[in-house]
Amino acid sequence: MDYETIIFEVEDRIATIALNRPERMNAFTWEMGNELSDAYATCDADDQIRAVILTGTGKAFCAGADMGGGEETFRSVDGELRARERSQTRRVAPFQIRKPVIAAINGHAIGAGLTMTMQCDIRLVAEDAKLAFAFVRRGVIPELGSHNIVPRLVGLSNAADLLLTGRTFRGREAAELGLVSKALPADEVVPAAREIAREIAVNAAPVSVAISKRLLWEGIANSVPETIRKEATLLAWSGQQPDAIEGVMSFLQKRPPEWKLRPSSDMPEWPAGESG
Repeated sequence: MDYETIIFEVEDRIATIALNRPERMNAFTWEMGNELSDAYATCDADDQIRAVILTGTGKAFCAGADMGGGEETFRSVDGELRARERSQTRRVAPFQIRKPVIAAINGHAIGAGLTMTMQCDIRLVAEDAKLAFAFVRRGVIPELGSHNIVPRLVGLSNAADLLLTGRTFRGREAAELGLVSKALPADEVVPAAREIAREIAVNAAPVSVAISKRLLWEGIANSVPETIRKEATLLAWSGQQPDAIEGVMSFLQKRPPEWKLRPSSDMPEWPAGESG
């Protein structure tokens, strides 16, 4: 696909999305957001894609919002113009698609460059990368669900430290806090992400992954009893499907599984929420 600010490639059932403004350290623009949304939607709709990697070209992952607009940089962050655009074109975020999204944070990730990875399912980071939720140092606040997601990852006190100071920290500290899964040398980040993606693409049933991912993200807001109820309903459904048979037989026969169900067409009816 032809994009202006990202590169989109698919190989071995793994999609790789690379932020591609290296001359600006992949600084985030509204156009980039639209192109990312389109790429995520493509990944969601294509049953041949089993996992997604998000990374950056060059030495940085994403230096945050492009502030080339000077004093106008944040004026319409969520103003009327963008509200109208959102109503016309639905934005798709990584946590909303039915494929696992692995953030391979290959270099510096500041502001929006860091919060966008909070919506991914798994995060790997370059150990020397500079990271910062720098919003409060620019007179705005973190977005993309950060006030909900970050405390779940690192605890309230650590989240307050990171979000309220806007301080810079390294990839190693991010791993120690639990903000990311692992910190690695920069040149190992994308290969490690690809290995995880390959594990999913080769060994995991796509619909089972899609169900589990949705439950994980709903669990951020749901009560434990509600999650248990949904798990029971969905486990009963999945146990009656051909993939449950294939999962057992491929294991017993020591062969690669051949999954039958497709996320685009074979997802179960979703259990209603507590108020539904």
